[in-house]
Amino acid sequence: MKEISAREVGELYTRITSELSRVIVGQEQMVQLLLASIFARGHCLLIGVPGLAKTLIVRTLADILQLSFKRIQFTPDLMPSDIIGSEVLQEHDRRLEYEYKPGPVFANLILADEINRTPPKTQSALLEAMQERKVTVGGQSRVLPDPFLVVATQNPIEQEGTYPLPEAQLDRFMFSLHLDYPSQEEEREIVKRTTLRELPTLAPTISGEELLRVQQLVLAAPVSDHVIEYAVSLAAATRPRVTEALAVSKDYVEWGAGPRASQYLILGAKALALLKGKISPETAEVREVAMCVLQHRVITNYRATSAGKKSRDIVAAILEEVSEPAYQNA
Repeated sequence: MKEISAREVGELYTRITSELSRVIVGQEQMVQLLLASIFARGHCLLIGVPGLAKTLIVRTLADILQLSFKRIQFTPDLMPSDIIGSEVLQEHDRRLEYEYKPGPVFANLILADEINRTPPKTQSALLEAMQERKVTVGGQSRVLPDPFLVVATQNPIEQEGTYPLPEAQLDRFMFSLHLDYPSQEEEREIVKRTTLRELPTLAPTISGEELLRVQQLVLAAPVSDHVIEYAVSLAAATRPRVTEALAVSKDYVEWGAGPRASQYLILGAKALALLKGKISPETAEVREVAMCVLQHRVITNYRATSAGKKSRDIVAAILEEVSEPAYQNA
């Protein structure tokens, strides 16, 4: 497979965002981080109220990236077999045999819409596929397509009839991204685009093979020791029972981020650097991805609840207090 350079990745990113902006108004930072997670082979959790184009963004990206796309609407009665598929009894030459019928999980890009509306048993069926990148039905394992990426959505304003993801399952997501309301200027443009004309047909910008090459480059990109030290220091600072813990963590955190957070800080920083056309990330890129990597991995305690502090507040305080290591010339 032909190699791709950091400059070419930067050019691809420009082309992707240019095409995406023909449909999506605003949300530039969220789109950048979502693409960084895709380029780093990481799954992503989108959190936002209805109407913020979460589904439209993911569907549009699938078209631009030329990926097979499936949307799974999670409901309380959804079963694991509705996701991963099942074996059904079929007649062949007067004999009854079990035949596997694949579920919608067999696609490159999966949109798990409102994942917290289905019980844990069904949630775990998808989360196992996310971790192992394969499913097992009837004692036989079946490998999922490559690339395989899951973007899940959650509505933060409704709690009745929902099943929040356990912390251990949230840890499977590389990023959690919170979508905010558009500005009035952006909302006026959204209304014009969606009520005065049909949305344009977008041109494919990158092939699946090119995406795999970008993902390989993210893994191969070099990282300086001081950047790794900074990522590990940030993750360690969230843990209230270790020597490196800050006062804010000791006071307000029940459980801090695990080692997967350090890994995702570096992978996310590498992908973000490549989007900017740089071959190697700096601590600035680690800071840029720190909130979306750490905020769903920091579990606050009862003191934080009584003080009105959320995990985002804890992470913001940690980013202010943890100093960046000095550059080390390898």
